[in-house]
Amino acid sequence: MADETSSSDPFSAATSPSRASRRSRRSSRGDPVTSSPGRDLPPFEDESELLGETREEDEIQNEEEDGEELFGDNLERDYRAIPALDKYGSEGMDEGEYSDLSQGDRMAAEREMRKRDREQGLASGRMRRGLLYEESDEEEEERPSRRRRLAERAAEGMGEDEEMIESIENLEDMKGHSVREWVSMLAPRTEIKNRFKNFLRTFVDEKGHNVFREKIRQMVEGNKESLVVDYNHLASEEQVLAFFLPEAPTEMLKIFDEAAKEVVLTMYPNYEKIVKEIHVRISDLPLVEELRTLRQLHLNQLIRTSGVVTSTTGVLPQLAMIKYDCNKCNFILGPYYQSQNQEVKPGSCPECQSSGPFEINMEQTIYKNYQRITIQESPGKVPPGRLPRSKDAILLDDLVDTCKPGDEIELTGIYNNNYDGSLNTANGFPVFATVIQANFITKKDDKMVVGALTDEDIKAIVALSKDQRIGERIFASIAPSIYGHEDIKRSIALSMFGGEPKNPGGKHKVRGDINVLCCGDPGTAKSQFLKYVEKAAPRCVFTTGQGASAVGLTAYVQRHPVTREWTLEAGALVLADKGVCLIDEFDKMNDADRTSIHEAMEQQSISISKAGIVTSLQARCAVIAASNPIGGRYDPSLTFSENVDLSEPILSRFDILCVVRDTVDPVQDEKLAKFVVGSHVKHHPNVTAGEGGDAIADMNQLDESGLEKIPQDLLKKYIIYAKEKSHPKLNQMDQDKVSKMYSDLRRESMATGSIPITVRHIESMIRMAEAHARMHLRDYVNEDDVNMAIRIMLESFINTQKFSIMRSMRKTFSRYLSFKRDNNELLLFILKQLAQDQMAFQRNRYGTTDQDYIEISEKDLADKARQINIHTLSAFYDSDIFRHNRFQHDTKRKLIIQNLV
Repeated sequence: MADETSSSDPFSAATSPSRASRRSRRSSRGDPVTSSPGRDLPPFEDESELLGETREEDEIQNEEEDGEELFGDNLERDYRAIPALDKYGSEGMDEGEYSDLSQGDRMAAEREMRKRDREQGLASGRMRRGLLYEESDEEEEERPSRRRRLAERAAEGMGEDEEMIESIENLEDMKGHSVREWVSMLAPRTEIKNRFKNFLRTFVDEKGHNVFREKIRQMVEGNKESLVVDYNHLASEEQVLAFFLPEAPTEMLKIFDEAAKEVVLTMYPNYEKIVKEIHVRISDLPLVEELRTLRQLHLNQLIRTSGVVTSTTGVLPQLAMIKYDCNKCNFILGPYYQSQNQEVKPGSCPECQSSGPFEINMEQTIYKNYQRITIQESPGKVPPGRLPRSKDAILLDDLVDTCKPGDEIELTGIYNNNYDGSLNTANGFPVFATVIQANFITKKDDKMVVGALTDEDIKAIVALSKDQRIGERIFASIAPSIYGHEDIKRSIALSMFGGEPKNPGGKHKVRGDINVLCCGDPGTAKSQFLKYVEKAAPRCVFTTGQGASAVGLTAYVQRHPVTREWTLEAGALVLADKGVCLIDEFDKMNDADRTSIHEAMEQQSISISKAGIVTSLQARCAVIAASNPIGGRYDPSLTFSENVDLSEPILSRFDILCVVRDTVDPVQDEKLAKFVVGSHVKHHPNVTAGEGGDAIADMNQLDESGLEKIPQDLLKKYIIYAKEKSHPKLNQMDQDKVSKMYSDLRRESMATGSIPITVRHIESMIRMAEAHARMHLRDYVNEDDVNMAIRIMLESFINTQKFSIMRSMRKTFSRYLSFKRDNNELLLFILKQLAQDQMAFQRNRYGTTDQDYIEISEKDLADKARQINIHTLSAFYDSDIFRHNRFQHDTKRKLIIQNLV
């Protein structure tokens, strides 16, 4: 009956144990059924039944010896039911009931196991802490299924071969392999490639814009071959790829390059005719390593580090794919793809079996660009008392010549080791040199170029330029942590914006940069101004006179330690090209060193003629210098040239001279002290909101201008935008005013014998007018700009005079000096002079130094005010600036009283 059932119903095979398992049971038994252990056979009532069963088994055994009948009439006999054999022993069987795991419990268990595996991987010392990403439930649920992926790939027109490779949903399960082995296998490699292509096609930002479609379009427009991918974007969408990338960067980047090329060619099919390869560059890797902290753990991993480029080699051709010619039979061998570490050579010619010699086929061999740079730790990051460490990096393809010596860069690349014979000689055999294979380079300066400004930044800058008092706001925003010194702040602001360089006919260059010299008493924040400019200007080099030699400022020729060739190294002025060079302690420089910067300050070039190298380097930078007078303090009874140990040629190259005097003024001194105390309270590292309220409030009240200061970040962007986009012309300038001004100044300088006035000062006025127009983003220099330039030039000139001559000169040029000054400011200046005179008179007449107040006649102030065409003083008496300086107006006695306590 069992035979009939099995032959009539072919599907009964599915309900019975498989043929192979039954065959294995039978073959392992060896004896008749009754001798099989663990088997409970029912008692047989008739012996013939037992014999019949035995005969049936003999037939089965004979059938097995003859072989299986896979085709024919008796095919289904193998699947017939045999109750005696279709039973299992109960030993070792667990027949208890278990409830099924819910989907949520199962996911939680899998997550727990993955977390355990990752922690074990971290404990083994291969994985770095900053690069772990936990997977979220939502993203795991959103992972595309195999069916959808196959449909997408079919829609793209991929062949059958690629569809045959099964998609791996659980890519992070590496089945005991290392990351490097796992991503090199065909199936995971294909899955990684498909996921990355999907990421490039579908990733959108917060605003819903397709990020990489736009990036690829910009790349193609510029005929470039680098596609920059933010690591954080990759980690937010594809955690597994972000996890694999730092662990096996060489293999992963190769897959990414292939995927990116396919995506680009689907959008722009003919782009391959322009660029053969597309390189994926990884930016914003979250973990930044210092050069001195690189260890064995980082070997063959993706790292991000920073430093200053100290030297670069020339761009050399490196073999990428090489072909050889056999000299005997002219057969072309190859292609051989070269690796970084060793040269691949052919063994024998496959055509004539000769072992050489072989010559490189120059025409069919493919090269790529190669450059080696040395980066050194940034000076600010070197621990005290240590020497800065340096490391070599290799730049390939389009990364070459992206940086030059002096640039501060952030470098993302693969930390590799390579064999170096000299190290083994010095340290014993198994020591390797290390090198960084660069993947992405960003310069610190690149972060502050117009291309890096967002649309929101440009809107804010344009809106700011429409403010009527933008010039005064910029002056007030320069060095906000320094009290007073408005003249220095104006000079520095004009120098940072700069004038317009000219080169008529390409023969005679006229510089546009404005040079500033601050000279005066110690303790007047001269060095602080320089430090502020170092942080605020886009490209700066800071040096001190005592620590700078002539070659250190300009350029020096030295013999390369490895190649033994003479090389040219750039100095501070060359490194500051298109920026600002700051020189502190200018008076401490040797005369020989100081004369070396004459050419750099006027012609803005540095000529070298040493060791067979004759060349000229560009040094298009503004020079802002600070110096102390002879003997430490400035003597107002002497002229500027008598106070300063600087020659006339160097003085005439400075456009603006700022004299800083530390004068005694009880009111100003008290305000200065309050400002300093408030500044210290406000900027204490542990201060919390609400603390030090009185001191900070006093400090904020001391700002007499009443102008809203510009945030420093926005000011820096404003300067960059103005220098790039604004180029004011001189067509509408009042030339007669400038020429008359120059002749007056020339006459006065000959009479007083202070600083010489030369033709350079006309150029200086034009440069300052252009800088003032650029500050307002104007296209033309107008009358206001010329007046401001004349005022700053006159203040610079008058402040360098003897004290006795200074007053008469102020009166002579009063119409120029009063430009853009509020009447109240001018009246306050006159009133302060009267108060100083009265205080000196009291001190000399009565010998008293502890006065509580000073009385000034109202008539004296009115007489002085009439000289500058101010006839009504009532508005001045009611102004805040009058009260802030502790003045009171006594109308009955017609006196002005200043309280000193």
